[in-house]
Amino acid sequence: MTPTTDPATTTSLPIGSDADLAWLRHQVRQVAAELGFGLVQQTKLVTAASELARNTLVHGGGGQVRISLPVDGPRRGLRLAFVDSGPGIDDVEQALADGYTSGGGLGMGLGGAKRLMDEFAVDSTPGQGTVVTVTAWITGVPAPRPGEG
Repeated sequence: MTPTTDPATTTSLPIGSDADLAWLRHQVRQVAAELGFGLVQQTKLVTAASELARNTLVHGGGGQVRISLPVDGPRRGLRLAFVDSGPGIDDVEQALADGYTSGGGLGMGLGGAKRLMDEFAVDSTPGQGTVVTVTAWITGVPAPRPGEG
């Protein structure tokens, strides 16, 4: 079954300043909590969102994040798509390597975000921009009790 996303549940937030990054972290934590993600999963989502939003701002010149709520059968999730129209990534595989940095940082951004999420995809065209999409699925949903379902 292919996950579906109701377009009515998609929200876009701008990424153009440090204040936008703080607001994004707050929104991701709030949505994750409302969906029923546990505290550890919320922290992973906020950490990945923070890293990817900073990359969008610093390396992509700003952009937006699209927040959506995919459904795959009984699974519910939170999907974040970070979109910019910046210079793009010349070598995605290299950019995902631990320790790689193009901006003097620690090089934990893309690779670290990938490890924190259940699904991770990068679509980048040099000179045209980048879309990094991550998805976390709610885990730890209790099994039905005997006789319930």
